[in-house]
Amino acid sequence: MSSIIQFHVTKGKQFYTASCLQLPIVTQAPTLDELSDNIEEALSLHLEDEDIAQEYGSMPTVLVSFELSAKPHAKTEDSLRR
Repeated sequence: MSSIIQFHVTKGKQFYTASCLQLPIVTQAPTLDELSDNIEEALSLHLEDEDIAQEYGSMPTVLVSFELSAKPHAKTEDSLRR
């Protein structure tokens, strides 16, 4: 039994998108604060008729990871050593 529900967040041109890794949930918003609210609401709606205690325990943790894109001008470790 896992007590963690994971979401992966990416940034598009206008919106942040969160995709759940274990459940069929995807949501988006223009800001990270709004996305956080959307994740909570989408997860609540998805699980409202489910018995999550069997799979995730009575109080699952929501873990959100955010993908950063590499910037072409960002310094790499090699350039920092020079």
